[in-house]
Amino acid sequence: MGAVMGTFSSLQTKQRRPSKDIAWWYYQYQRDKIEDELEMTIVCHRPEGLEQLEAQTNFTKRELQVLYRGFKNECPSGVVNEETFKQIYAQFFPHGDASTYAHYLFNAFDTTQTGSVKFEDFVTALSILLRGTVHEKLRWTFNLYDINKDGYINKEEMIDIVKAIYDMMGKYTYPVLKEDTPRQHVDVFFQKMDKNKDGIVTLDEFLESCQEDDNIMRSLQLFQNVM
Repeated sequence: MGAVMGTFSSLQTKQRRPSKDIAWWYYQYQRDKIEDELEMTIVCHRPEGLEQLEAQTNFTKRELQVLYRGFKNECPSGVVNEETFKQIYAQFFPHGDASTYAHYLFNAFDTTQTGSVKFEDFVTALSILLRGTVHEKLRWTFNLYDINKDGYINKEEMIDIVKAIYDMMGKYTYPVLKEDTPRQHVDVFFQKMDKNKDGIVTLDEFLESCQEDDNIMRSLQLFQNVM
């Protein structure tokens, strides 16, 4: 996903290409045509129409084109499986073990639970995380923490996610964290979120707690930075 994010960030700085003669433009046309024909032979999945994705996300058609080129560079088949996703994600956290968190994140992206993430899945989630409302981001985060997808978050699920984040940040985290730090943090958060003390956090409890407690919101925003 590094190429995707890199090409996305370049949207604001990319300059208009200087005019060329007719021969140059003809060469570009032929090259793009050959690339498109080659792509048709190797890509297993073609994304939905850009107009449809533009309507479903907060990206423009041009942004979607750039994102797709980056996605295709990383995943020529048009889809990414969990193993490839882990390998890509690990590049961003060389000092830690990102495999467990990448597993949870992959499952959140794979909304249909097919074992693969299509461009549509990726760009929809990216749209929420980058440009969604606070409510949309919180609902997405709830789904991430709801590991078994039963509609609730229990304390062990929250501990598993938070521990995976600390493992990903690695031993060079400053200040150095104690082994029981994740559980201590979760104990505080869970006590605030579990309004009726039934041992689980519902979506409504999660949304209410996050929006009324600045400390919880800041912590979640910190965790969202590693998505």
